[in-house]
Amino acid sequence: MRQVIWTNFAISELKNIYLYYRMVATDKVADKIRKSIFDSTRHLSKQPLIGAVEENLIDLKQGHRYLVVGNYKIIYRTIHDNIYITDIFDCRQNPQKMKKRN
Repeated sequence: MRQVIWTNFAISELKNIYLYYRMVATDKVADKIRKSIFDSTRHLSKQPLIGAVEENLIDLKQGHRYLVVGNYKIIYRTIHDNIYITDIFDCRQNPQKMKKRN
């Protein structure tokens, strides 16, 4: 069975999102957003091709794909039998920033 692995960078981004919403909203809102992002990645172990190809990273030729949850793109790629979550990207940002992060 495939394993979903979060990179340190992706974990850090998820933590930053959580902390931001704790500050500007409530703990409950922050928890809900974090949970929805995290839960959406569970399907990847059974269906790694469920996400669309990430066109902004296609020139890296590493097979990046993404899922959208709210305002966020969950960027991931498959290496052998593992799925690596590499980034949680806010879609309201300039997509060129994504290249610098992956």
